[in-house]
Amino acid sequence: MNHLEQLVSEWLQYNGYFVRNSVLVGRRPKGGFEGELDVVGIHLGRDHLIHVECSLDADSKEKREQRFSDKFARGRKFISEVFVGLSVDADKLDSVAVLQFPNKDVSQLGGGRLLHTRDLIHEIFSGLTGKSPSSGAVPPNLPLLRTLQLAADAQTVSPGPHRLIEPTPTVS
Repeated sequence: MNHLEQLVSEWLQYNGYFVRNSVLVGRRPKGGFEGELDVVGIHLGRDHLIHVECSLDADSKEKREQRFSDKFARGRKFISEVFVGLSVDADKLDSVAVLQFPNKDVSQLGGGRLLHTRDLIHEIFSGLTGKSPSSGAVPPNLPLLRTLQLAADAQTVSPGPHRLIEPTPTVS
């Protein structure tokens, strides 16, 4: 799981979703699987089922369209196997592509929504702003979110004079 998948997973968990990561789906008779779903979450109170695929690639729009179309189709096909024992409706599956480098003027990809990582970071920062690390700390099992909480909190004060690494003196 890459850091972007980890961040998405943590954000969903923090917001009350049951989450599965790197889920192998479509077991083949002679071994292997049809594919892997990056992050899948379900929020029972909101009746929200979500499948998120993350990518750091810089592929063409056409190549991405095909790849994400295949990924989201696999998600719809195998979603009932991901949360065994829960009644899930593949037609309600919210498919989302999170991209570091999205193509311009594109809001959908492969039949799913497209979310720029910058928008994800803004969403998370906004959700953590005002939540004090001392009285409302993000749980320690969510280390990336906890780090972002510290960053959001640090923005509320001016930096002090102390540094971990002292600045290199400039040579005249």
